[in-house]
Amino acid sequence: MTIRPEHAGPELARPATSPDGGPWLIVGAGALGQLFAAALAPTNPVILLGRRPAPPAIRLRTLEGRDLRIALRRAQVSDWANRPSGNEAPALVVLATKSHDTRTALETLAPRLAPATPLLLLQNGFRSQPDITERWAGPVLCASTTEAAYRHEPDPAGLLPDVVHAAAGKTWIGDLADRHLALAANVAERLTRAGITAAPCRDIRQRLWQKLAINAVINPLTASHRVRNGELAGPRFRPWIVALVAEIAQIMQAEDVLPPDAGWQALVDGVIETTAANRSSMLQDVLAGRPTERDAILRPLIDAGRRHGLDVATIETLYRTTPR
Repeated sequence: MTIRPEHAGPELARPATSPDGGPWLIVGAGALGQLFAAALAPTNPVILLGRRPAPPAIRLRTLEGRDLRIALRRAQVSDWANRPSGNEAPALVVLATKSHDTRTALETLAPRLAPATPLLLLQNGFRSQPDITERWAGPVLCASTTEAAYRHEPDPAGLLPDVVHAAAGKTWIGDLADRHLALAANVAERLTRAGITAAPCRDIRQRLWQKLAINAVINPLTASHRVRNGELAGPRFRPWIVALVAEIAQIMQAEDVLPPDAGWQALVDGVIETTAANRSSMLQDVLAGRPTERDAILRPLIDAGRRHGLDVATIETLYRTTPR
């Protein structure tokens, strides 16, 4: 089923075909959504939509350890979607929800969006990206980012930041059909000016699969055993990691995804080392009692393995033992 706007008021008659000319609507007030909103808000019109009421500001702890209070417009998804008038047409909708919430969030907002409104997807895994690309009438950009952030639970005393920028990275932006490179370049340039280093790319599918290879090892293991990334470097997890990487390498070859120069094993080991102190996003979900992105991260690999007739027994075992 294609997701199409059902109706739109006069204020939405102008299609948004570039990231200029209107606010950016950032949907999802998790760590990444808040980080992007906080970075963009000082110089760009931004509206951050979440599930719950929130004050019109984000308390951000920067990479340098400074605590900043950044004012911006905030609203609940349901309130923004149900307001019959007064919503300025967004130039871009950034979907920063969890993968399993993405389609529902877009379906909720669709009646208030112009058909050509561009989307930018920030999800983990490789499930929502092809799904939304097929269903949405306008341009759909996908991002693969190595920016790292985490959020604290609500702090009534106001002493803790809402989101901590844990590590700087790079964000690659493109679309799965390679038809919107100019739009991707415009979005990347705006993000870079805001302090989030970004670049357009023609091979976003390759980059999404490569990131999936890393996430499929680190996220489920850390979530299942409730350990930080660095503990995966110990001998306890070595047989698991070697077996997972071997199965993932076969899947990537069958999907025509090029390996990194140093190989898949070196890539995974390197990320474990450089992010040793981090809690993976899936571990953060488990600790907070939230649903995990198990299906978005592991199911595409299982489906691809079966499609190509490959043995993915280790990935299937990991899938069964990973919290939902």
